[in-house]
Amino acid sequence: MRSINSRGLFSGTGLIIAGLTATLVALIFPIWSYADRSDTGVDTLNAETVSTRFGPLSALDREFVTKVRLAGLWELPAGQQAEERGTTQAVRTAGEHLVEGHTFLDERVRDVASRLALQLPNQPNEQQREWLGTLSSARGEEYDTQFANILRAAHGKVFGLVAQVRANTRNALVRELADDANTTVLDHIEVLEATGLVDFDALARAAAAATPPPLTNAPARPGPTDSPSPPRPVSPPASPTYALPPPATSRPPEEAKPKDSKEPKESKTSQGSDRSEDKKA
Repeated sequence: MRSINSRGLFSGTGLIIAGLTATLVALIFPIWSYADRSDTGVDTLNAETVSTRFGPLSALDREFVTKVRLAGLWELPAGQQAEERGTTQAVRTAGEHLVEGHTFLDERVRDVASRLALQLPNQPNEQQREWLGTLSSARGEEYDTQFANILRAAHGKVFGLVAQVRANTRNALVRELADDANTTVLDHIEVLEATGLVDFDALARAAAAATPPPLTNAPARPGPTDSPSPPRPVSPPASPTYALPPPATSRPPEEAKPKDSKEPKESKTSQGSDRSEDKKA
């Protein structure tokens, strides 16, 4: 009877100890496993980055180089098409800028890819081929509108990528390419908007649909306000540590008085006359 009771007690105690041990292991394991994780942003960056003699080349850098090439593969023929089919001078001018800009950028990106040993595509992607198909089937004013809005939307998306790469890349060649791409894309955005055909409301709606909700609430809508009172000039108080800049209307000292220039000496005659006048006084 005693042996049966002791075995029952031992069995129950063992189960309790085993349960407590399992709970402790379950609590400790997530902490240990989280500290050993290798899927953080920095780890991902390091894992996907390769070394080159021009600096580290990240996955985003490689994606950027590829997208610059892809942009030229469809925007260059789109620009040539606009030069022929555009019904307004503004549309034809935009086409000329596309041809010139992407001819230059394509030469640059092929040089960069060669020096970084990157393989570039030779055909537009599926979405770009669809855009070219839409433009090819359009005529007259419809063509002008489709051209301005399709190209403007595409350039707006690329513009954000260029800024991100330029701000974060550690590769000298990619940085220089981003500078050239930034200048070219901004020029194309401006000439496309100069056609007067860009639907900015549609661009805003598309951007809002693709953007996650903000972390903070937007300011309240502006309401009716009273007539503003007459403006009163406010002079900023002088800082006890830093002197205020000179007035904007005065010329800088170096412009008002060049370094090489010398003040003309007063003639002895004028000096004499001044003295004589002083004596008379």
